[in-house]
Amino acid sequence: MAELGSQGPVTVLDLHFQTAGTVGAFLVRTSEGPVLVETGPESLYSTLEAAVNDQGFALEEIRHVFVTHIHLDHSGAAWQLARHGARIYVHPIGAPHLADPGKLLGSARRIYREDMERLWGRLEPIAPEQITPLEDGQVVRFGSLGLQAIHTPGHAVHHITYRLEDGLFTGDVGGIRLGPGPVIPPCPAPDIDLEAWADSIARMRAAAPTYIYPTHFGIKVDATAHFDSLEENLHRIAAWVRDQMDAGGTEEGMVPPFQTFMHDLLAEHGLPESTIQDYETADPAFMSVYGLARYWRKRGQGASSV
Repeated sequence: MAELGSQGPVTVLDLHFQTAGTVGAFLVRTSEGPVLVETGPESLYSTLEAAVNDQGFALEEIRHVFVTHIHLDHSGAAWQLARHGARIYVHPIGAPHLADPGKLLGSARRIYREDMERLWGRLEPIAPEQITPLEDGQVVRFGSLGLQAIHTPGHAVHHITYRLEDGLFTGDVGGIRLGPGPVIPPCPAPDIDLEAWADSIARMRAAAPTYIYPTHFGIKVDATAHFDSLEENLHRIAAWVRDQMDAGGTEEGMVPPFQTFMHDLLAEHGLPESTIQDYETADPAFMSVYGLARYWRKRGQGASSV
């Protein structure tokens, strides 16, 4: 499974979230100036600034920022860029939460508690006039280049995949794939929807991309194998949680064995322990347990087939 650092106008920026190669942003060179896809968390704003500078630009030159969804590892620094005058493009459901991030911030604090600021930094409102909600299929053009919004729920109801020429910025709905590892679907609460996710994978396949730009992490050049791995592991992981719930398992009790399950799944691919740990950093196991348990509970734990 091959990987690149740059392709055409797109360069991946490694934000070094706890370690290298787990969280990225993408700099897109256009005839109308640099465009950014994803921002990373606000805690890594200085890292983002240094990475943009290394590419020959200043953050103040970035006037257009596209986020795939409003989770903090994807959009947490958007408000800082907006303070420099950038316009922020987002799903219509996510837009109000960028303008008034109180609920988003409260949810994150309940999960991360004392680690909140260390991991994600600060979160402040963005002026509504600087936020542009994008409808499904809408294209924003910069000279000869256009970014098309493809609504792709499943991971989150407010998720957009962006198409740029023959590449797709797949956020989290396209899965996490570190180095030579498999594609793992991150499944946090509250929006996991396996049926919607399957439809979104079909939409991404239909776009027939040559390149995939997953936020976690890099630039991939084998779309068919990527989506095959994503589908396979989405089914395996969801089925594991469903079966544990059918056997009477609780979320808290499932977390340790799920960590072992994920470790073994990743080890099947011959990954070193360091890469397996990087997957846990990018996609903490407890979040998928709670997200998928919520999904199955809403559907009667095992009433739906995976």
